Amino acid sequence: MLPRRSLPPGVERMTAFPFAHAGVGADGPVTSWTGWRNLVAHCLDQLDTPANANSVGLLYVTEPLAADLPDIEAFLAAGTGVSVWRGAVAPAICATGIEYFDVPAMAMMVLDVAEGAVSAFPGEPSSSDLQVASQALLAVVYADPRVPAVLDAMPGLAESTGAYLVGGLTSGSAPAPLVGVREAPSGISGVLLTEAVPVATGLTQGCSPIGPVHTVTAAEDGVIEELDGEPALDILKVDVGELMARDMRRIAGQVHAAIPVSGSDRADYLVRNLVGFDPEDGRVAIAEEMVPGDRVMFVRRDPAAAIEDMARMLDDVKRRASGRIRGALYHSCVARGPNQFGPGARELSMIAEAFGDIPVVGFFGNGEISHDRMYAYTGVLTVFPEPD
Repeated sequence: MLPRRSLPPGVERMTAFPFAHAGVGADGPVTSWTGWRNLVAHCLDQLDTPANANSVGLLYVTEPLAADLPDIEAFLAAGTGVSVWRGAVAPAICATGIEYFDVPAMAMMVLDVAEGAVSAFPGEPSSSDLQVASQALLAVVYADPRVPAVLDAMPGLAESTGAYLVGGLTSGSAPAPLVGVREAPSGISGVLLTEAVPVATGLTQGCSPIGPVHTVTAAEDGVIEELDGEPALDILKVDVGELMARDMRRIAGQVHAAIPVSGSDRADYLVRNLVGFDPEDGRVAIAEEMVPGDRVMFVRRDPAAAIEDMARMLDDVKRRASGRIRGALYHSCVARGPNQFGPGARELSMIAEAFGDIPVVGFFGNGEISHDRMYAYTGVLTVFPEPD
């Protein structure tokens, strides 16, 4: 980033993005479920809507609110003056310092940015939308997992817009999981932002490598037979260590395969589940079709590894995003949150420890988008510093 410059006399720095959240829980803010209107009313009380007509809203709701989404969108548009909203229905959502799992909840943020710096897609493109698309720096993307081609669409979207992608997979059970979009044949919606909106992003894997990168030297029907010329299962046993190798059932849920991203460092990889192994033939099956010449390594996934890598990511993003932060988006995996870190919203607490009490909204989805790829078991943080 460029060094920060002082502003002319009488000119104030930009304010934080307006945001709000509400969910049903014993500790509030809404203690009993009487319908979505209570949640929206609570959010509108928190939301200081900007006068900027160019603003676009982001909205995340949990699955119990999916059927009410059109009414919620209309109510928000009328109550805020922000007519364009994008976002997702998700299994769980989050906001500053809190996670909402298994309860009706919503979180929202208004991207109050300079005129001509943001546009929503899909939609009826205006000349300003086309200008934003041609100068896009960042795309916040929501992908419907029910559309078969959506998982392969990320590289094409990144290439056609020139934008760095962040976001995640929406709920697969909601009848219409994309906010503000009744029909999206591509299964993708979101917003595009130009370089007029400073941004820094980071990816945390939640895993730690437990061995070197191996080369697939024999495979059949997608099942790995040999790694580095040796039976694949023998290599896996060496990597997990003698103690765990005595009873390979112990690796379930703790050890995964990781496919390094070509051209990236060892910290960038796609995590895939171990599906099974054959003790007699030494074969190993993972949830990805492998062919000779592919590379793979094995990683450990546990709370200690997740916290360690989360701290690494936060340090890196903070170094690249000095100064006051207007807001942040956090897209994480539904297998993380309390399922990996335990109670207490540890991921959100770590973000607050690194950046202070900044506006944060996000969701826990079925896959996470970073750069031009779909990941699993990861967290993707996007922060918006003040323009210099």
